[in-house]
Amino acid sequence: VYHAASMMKVPVLIELFRRAERGGISLDEPVPLKNEFPSLVDGSPYTLKAADDSDDLVYTWVGTPVTWTQLAERMITHSSNLATNAVITRLGAEAITATAHALGASPRTVVRRGVEDQKAFDRGINNEMTTHDLAGLFAALERGRVAGPDGTARMREILLKQFFNGGIPKGLPAGVRFAHKTGEIRAHFHDGGIVYPPTGAPYVLVVFTRGVDQTARAEALAADIARVVHRTLRPGQ
Repeated sequence: VYHAASMMKVPVLIELFRRAERGGISLDEPVPLKNEFPSLVDGSPYTLKAADDSDDLVYTWVGTPVTWTQLAERMITHSSNLATNAVITRLGAEAITATAHALGASPRTVVRRGVEDQKAFDRGINNEMTTHDLAGLFAALERGRVAGPDGTARMREILLKQFFNGGIPKGLPAGVRFAHKTGEIRAHFHDGGIVYPPTGAPYVLVVFTRGVDQTARAEALAADIARVVHRTLRPGQ
C-alpha cells in the first residue's frame, strides 16, 4: 500500500458523479467557495496556501459561487488541493471510501481526510491506496460501472484534459490518448489511467513509485514502463 498523494482525487471524482446521478447533488449548483477546513484530529480550522498548491487559479474563486463541475475539473486537471478539500467536505471521506470499496477496492484503499491537514499528517493519518485498487476503479469507470453514459463521458473528458503529462504519456506513441491522474508527495510519484490506442480495446495502466527523490527520474521510469507495456499489448502501434 502507498501514500495515495493526489491519486485519491480519482475516487473523490467518482463519488461526486455517482452522488449527482442519484440526485444527491447538482453538478451545476453554484456554491460559495471557502478556504477553511476542520482538521481530522481535533476539528480545529486550517487553511490552504496557493504557494503550496499546484493550482493557484482556484484561490481567486474564494468567496464567489462556483459549481461542483468547475471544482471537479480543476481537482483533476491541475490537481487543485483547494477544490479537492471543498468537494471532500461536501461528500464526506467515509462515503468516498465506501464507494471505492463497493466498486471492488480492497480495505487497504482508504480516503481519510482532505489535503494539507498537517495535524493529521504528523500523526500518520494519511490517504492510502494500492495500484491494483486504482486500476480497478479506472476499469470500472471505463466499463460504465461507476455511472451512466453521460456521467462516464464527463469523467473521461475531465481525465483526458490532464495538465501534468510528464510520466506515462511520454512513453506512449503520438496520437494515443490517456485519461489519467498524477500524484506526487515526498519521494512518491504516481500516474495512472485509461489508455486509448488508435485500434483495439482501451487498457488501464497504473504506476506508483516510492523512494525516488527526483521527480524527473520517477517520471522517466513511468514513461519507460508505459513504453514497454504498450509495445507488448499493442505491437506495431
